[in-house]
Amino acid sequence: MIQLHDFSIGYRGTFLIENAAATFPGGSLTALIGRNGTGKSTMLRAIAGLNRNYRGTITIDGTDTRTLTPAAMSRRLAIVTTRRIHIDNYSCRDVVAAGRAPYTNHIGLLSDDDMTIVDRAIEMTGVCNYSSRSIATLSDGEAQRVMVARAIAQQTPAIILDEPTSFLDLPSRRSLATLLRSLATDAGKCIIFSTHELDIALEFATHISLIDSNRIITLPTPQMIESRYIDRIFN
Repeated sequence: MIQLHDFSIGYRGTFLIENAAATFPGGSLTALIGRNGTGKSTMLRAIAGLNRNYRGTITIDGTDTRTLTPAAMSRRLAIVTTRRIHIDNYSCRDVVAAGRAPYTNHIGLLSDDDMTIVDRAIEMTGVCNYSSRSIATLSDGEAQRVMVARAIAQQTPAIILDEPTSFLDLPSRRSLATLLRSLATDAGKCIIFSTHELDIALEFATHISLIDSNRIITLPTPQMIESRYIDRIFN
């Protein structure tokens, strides 16, 4: 479970989100939506510990994230951003295997169990056909799948993704959304993903979190639809 308590964040003296509270339970897939510039990516970076310039408290399973070391944080939460990784001579499998880093010994050796987890993540995300290729040779959509596979291999109770379907074609978007929904509801993970694709959000997410006028409104998807908050903002 991820919770925000009295949460405020912004830049240059302007709050994008102010004095907000939100709860993202385990076993849920939450779509984070809102107009451009409302703070979706900023909020996700704060949850991931990549931006500490906020007021209030963020907790994961009751633990204040400010008290967690980077190593401890990496065992609780995985993040997939829109930033492209360019590492020459680094295969896709190497990138996915990096997700096991929080659990390896001091010299980073992977066990047979680690490699089984890596292979499973590659299979789940459909990366098998190009897992041996250099990450630098992939299209944006292929690279995005690899980063999702790495997050799955990290085996954290929480995963956050910033615009994970941006570079994917429609069948791939639906395939990824189906996978995320399964990871949340079947494996009990807390997954939050930002998106501008309302059709994907409304069809696959169990919950919708809407940023509007410095507030965060989070409801189960059917209740969010009935509330007509989305209609008022996007129409």
